[in-house]
Amino acid sequence: MKKILLLIGFVFWTVSIFAQECFMTLTETRYWDESKAYNGYTLFGTRGVTYLIDMAGHVVHTWPIGTNPRLTEAGTLLDAVGGNPSNSNVWKELDWNGNVVWQYTETRSGYYPHHDFEKIYNKKLSDSTFIYIANKDLTSAQCIAAGCNPSNNYTGAQMDVIVEVNKSGTVIWEWSFFDHVVQDIDATKSTYGAIKDNPGKINLNLRGNPVKSDWLHCNSLDYNQDLDLIVINSVHGEFYVIDHGNTFVANDPTSSKALAASSAGDFLYRFGDPAKYNQGDPPSVLDNWEKATAGHKQIGGAHNIQWIKPGLPGAGHFLIFNNAENLFELTPQSYIFEINPYLNSAGITTSQFVNPPTAGYIIKNSPNSNLMKEKKNVSKQIVWSYSSKNNTSFYSTIGSSAQRLPNGNTLVCSMNDGHFFEVSPSDTSIVWEYINPMTRDGIKRIKVDNYPTYNGVFRAYRYSKDHPALVGHDLTPGDAITGFDPDYYTPETITSTKNNEEYLQPSSVLNQNYPNPFTYSTTIDFEIDKRRSVNVVIFDLSGRQIKTLVDKNLLAGNYSLSWDGTNDNGSHVVSGIYFYILRADNQKISKKMIYNR
Repeated sequence: MKKILLLIGFVFWTVSIFAQECFMTLTETRYWDESKAYNGYTLFGTRGVTYLIDMAGHVVHTWPIGTNPRLTEAGTLLDAVGGNPSNSNVWKELDWNGNVVWQYTETRSGYYPHHDFEKIYNKKLSDSTFIYIANKDLTSAQCIAAGCNPSNNYTGAQMDVIVEVNKSGTVIWEWSFFDHVVQDIDATKSTYGAIKDNPGKINLNLRGNPVKSDWLHCNSLDYNQDLDLIVINSVHGEFYVIDHGNTFVANDPTSSKALAASSAGDFLYRFGDPAKYNQGDPPSVLDNWEKATAGHKQIGGAHNIQWIKPGLPGAGHFLIFNNAENLFELTPQSYIFEINPYLNSAGITTSQFVNPPTAGYIIKNSPNSNLMKEKKNVSKQIVWSYSSKNNTSFYSTIGSSAQRLPNGNTLVCSMNDGHFFEVSPSDTSIVWEYINPMTRDGIKRIKVDNYPTYNGVFRAYRYSKDHPALVGHDLTPGDAITGFDPDYYTPETITSTKNNEEYLQPSSVLNQNYPNPFTYSTTIDFEIDKRRSVNVVIFDLSGRQIKTLVDKNLLAGNYSLSWDGTNDNGSHVVSGIYFYILRADNQKISKKMIYNR
């Protein structure tokens, strides 16, 4: 008999069969196709701890810090301190044993670091340095003098800066959005100009969005060592490329800052929302006001902008997690975009950045009417994308990340649900999947319906065993985070059928308990078709194991068990909904029951 995923078990884990229907799933590794997934170790931070797990979900190593961690080429772990990616002014670099080998604190008044940072190799210094995003305070007088509309209030105004410090913590370069602005309302100001003719600068008087606290809310940045460029992303729907190499003077911070503030520091490229520089249509409500269009806006609420690294499929292109907020889609969902910034309107890759409106757009209809989406303008520079076929399956309103892997797959972290999955490039099938078990209420074997980021993870990364931070260290797998043995599906346990009516029947049967609900005792009957290793366990709604009713090898036949509402210690549990699971070799069947004490 073929080994298959029992339909009833599959329904349980993906569409719950009890009280909180459709909102329950097992945590940790859920699926692994070893032949297609990129074998390595996944790193993520959650609740103040960084975990390194293998593909099965075993914990290989941990560090006593866990906000937005990543491994460095120097063989260390780099992370912000404090547990909140959106607000931290202290960063630490740890060795394998958790010892601090470098630390930096931003102590300057008026600077508020947040979200992203990176250790880079500065070629002009022949040494590593550290860059990070910070909001910098602006006075009302500065805003008005620059050309902001004087009818608005600019108390508490801020704009993002990128700061670079050396190993000793000295600021050696700084780039600010405020030095690269344009406005078209006051011709007496030096910033005056036609918005459309200045794509290298940002409009100070964006429609409906005057300069204010955390005005741009930049959330990610990346450094391209070969090009000596930096890319930075704003949550409002654009990312910008700026020149680091030609605005940096070695051992001369004053000249570096002056160059960064000059026209040499203007954007070299921007992508996402050309209406912001009057070269595209903004989102708008259609004549039928129950429908809307995104105009030429491509991304919204996006995170984790990056260059695909050299040697990887798509090298030199941008990869971004497009959360897709504020895109005016009737049914929103998130996307992963790969963008070729050198692509022109003829589909030819050039040697220079091409302004996206110049490259043009393709009008695409929804691939399926049940998605309930309007046709939209899609940039020709988007050369690959991923989105779930069911638009309710993949949508994260905050955080999240994507990473191109050496075999061409893409690792995705969806923050809202603590959901990691690996996507193949051709058919966008899922080849590995994991749910973070660490929640606000502790470690959970079962994730139930809850508010976004209940078990959230800001980003996740996959590393090979030959990464400098892993070489020479003990990578022996330990327990899974929950302490349970990894229990995931594989291609061998899932059989596709051509006809939905031709599903194979399970070789074991688990009957509904009786009576149900019950007060004193209930009976659970099951049947197995041959000698098998059988385990019947009762769990509560949080996923805690309550009682093991049987755990042994049994011959083929019918069996009956009883449960009196007590746990393994003999104490009565509280009234409520419980579920019982029959495991028979590779099979799993689950049902619910109600205990009224």
